[in-house]
Amino acid sequence: MKTRGFIGLGVMGFPMAGYISKQYPTLVFNRTVAKAENWVKTYKGEIVNSPAELGNICEEIYLCIGNDDDVREVISGENGILSSISPGGIIVDHTTTSSILSSEMSEMCLKKGVHYIDAPVSGGQAGAENGSLTIMAGGDKDAFEKVNITMNCYAKFTKLMGSSGAGQLTKMVNQICIAGLVQGLSEGLNFSEKAGLVTEEVIEVISKGAAQSWQMDNRWESMSQDHYDHGFAVDHMRKDLKIAMQEAEKQGVSLEITKLIDGFYEDIQNMGGSRWDTSSLLKRLQIND
Repeated sequence: MKTRGFIGLGVMGFPMAGYISKQYPTLVFNRTVAKAENWVKTYKGEIVNSPAELGNICEEIYLCIGNDDDVREVISGENGILSSISPGGIIVDHTTTSSILSSEMSEMCLKKGVHYIDAPVSGGQAGAENGSLTIMAGGDKDAFEKVNITMNCYAKFTKLMGSSGAGQLTKMVNQICIAGLVQGLSEGLNFSEKAGLVTEEVIEVISKGAAQSWQMDNRWESMSQDHYDHGFAVDHMRKDLKIAMQEAEKQGVSLEITKLIDGFYEDIQNMGGSRWDTSSLLKRLQIND
């Protein structure tokens, strides 16, 4: 059984790599070695010392790291994957990046006979831990179908959206929609509290109708309890929204609400909430009202 490689053992990558290790021999790399050491104490696998070492051994390598520059370094840096991976290999990048980066990496990889699949995910930390992520991908169809077998270890739904970069563009749509949903939910909960309603009963009713959403089902209770030390961090959301707004400007598309909510998240950062869950938009309203 061929060995899989995984790079990036943060709150998402840690359990994702764990699910792979339950099905396939797995090698991991993380810049912070302590995280890799913790991973091998939790799951069955081994640590390597560089992305290049993974390239020497693995035909399939999965990434879940920070940003465009991190991806460039891991793939094309001095000790990057491309310095060692053999033709026919596939790199699957779960990092949320710009679509330009996806096209750049795909071109670079193809010159060496390697396929690059941009495959951002949705579902957050809970989705990663439960093996129930949604994956939107861009790239070669045959390469996608090959790695899809592995991705199904930690995903409930995967779909190839088009050529390289299409996965990242779809993720931008996802984040644009989420920003509006969370702000709407925050305003609704704040209004419910100020109006003297029993919020639990309000949610019981409106969650059965057109207002229902994943955010409502999974976040209303923690929001009402002022609990935000979990989930998808505000810092990460602002990174994602910046990518979406830059792409929208390039496409000549208006993102009025997204720009407004991005400013609200900046307020939360200024409140010391950089690592709070994105649902902390409610806290901003409670403090300001």
